[in-house]
Amino acid sequence: MMAPSGPIYQAGTLSGNPLAMAAGYTTLKLLKPETYELLERLSVRLQAGLEDNAERRGIPSTINRVGSMVCPFFTDVTVINYETAKQADLTRFRLYFASMLDLGISIAPSQFEGMFVSAVHTEADIDRTIAAHDEALGRL
Repeated sequence: MMAPSGPIYQAGTLSGNPLAMAAGYTTLKLLKPETYELLERLSVRLQAGLEDNAERRGIPSTINRVGSMVCPFFTDVTVINYETAKQADLTRFRLYFASMLDLGISIAPSQFEGMFVSAVHTEADIDRTIAAHDEALGRL
């Protein structure tokens, strides 16, 4: 691995790995406009479902989404940075995470990580995730 140059250092398991770089480059070449349309449609559906569940159950929630990245926070504060993200209810998230796993949905174990919708997800996968989210909220 090369030494960092400049004031910013980025590291990761596959950073600069030739095989990972080739796979990433090939993936980018294969993506078509329809792929991005699918990701947007599924991500909007997921965000709307999570928001509807939280509102119906009366659980304070903010769902941030950028493209196919979705991140739910248990707070009624608009999350725009780390300071506002820290206001989320971490205890509630821990219980939610455990319930989602119990229901067969694997999400990131940290409140500060997001969900990623991929081109292999189907509408049925999104609907199953929304249904599990609703049940998990009901357990809180």
